[in-house]
Amino acid sequence: MPLFTVDPDKCNKDGICAIECPISLIYMPDKDSLPAPIENAEESCIHCGHCVAVCPHGALSLYDMAPEQCPPVNKDWHLSAERAEHFLRARRSVRRYKKKDVPKETIEELIRIASHAQSGHNSQPVNWLVVYEKEKVHELAGLVVDWMKRVVVKDPKLAEMLHMDRLITAWGLGFDVIMRDAPHLVVAYAEAGSRPGPVACHIALTYAELAAHPLGIGTCWAGFFTSAANDWKPMREALNLADGQEVHGGLMVGVPKFQYHRMPLRNEPKVQWL
Repeated sequence: MPLFTVDPDKCNKDGICAIECPISLIYMPDKDSLPAPIENAEESCIHCGHCVAVCPHGALSLYDMAPEQCPPVNKDWHLSAERAEHFLRARRSVRRYKKKDVPKETIEELIRIASHAQSGHNSQPVNWLVVYEKEKVHELAGLVVDWMKRVVVKDPKLAEMLHMDRLITAWGLGFDVIMRDAPHLVVAYAEAGSRPGPVACHIALTYAELAAHPLGIGTCWAGFFTSAANDWKPMREALNLADGQEVHGGLMVGVPKFQYHRMPLRNEPKVQWL
């Protein structure tokens, strides 16, 4: 089966697909010929779909991706620069949640959107784990506290810098300052040794964080959990992680208890030009 086919009735031989291919696997034999793959292109194609997406006429189809399968870009939905800034700056980390569950279907939609985040070489190394039951999330928070107690002994300077003693005390008094009483936790992990894995997980979680607000969801990064997940055997066992699987981030997920009405100020960016 060829890597791609070109509909001669639709192709106008503009060569955009060849120019856009990030691996340079497409070439134009001459101005009157259809686009063609270079020799052994199948071995190098990363199936990013750029060639399918960029063709204005829908003339090119990868063997496993046809233009008809790809949702069209709706230009009427494009954000203006002002609205894009508003969308990004209005995002808040949510640490107070209503005592209600987010439907599983909504979390699945959130992950589906996040799964379209870019990854190096289109490797798509991100795996997802959803801790849905609140009791289980609370159990994981307790394991984070147990991990902190070990850090206090083994690395007191780090524990002091991160105020772990205060967090341990608060937990003992009945306050969940680890998972913030979130009803759910969404975790992104990848195989150890995957070079694009850490960054891909971070980008995918950021996609999820941004997509959450329109879905009526509040999120917050669970930083202490992420550290414990890769350093504390009881946590790894609770997550049922296999050897060689590394957690690169977790998001607390729930329905926000409060709404925000303003966008806080931030420091001016420090920029160096070369």
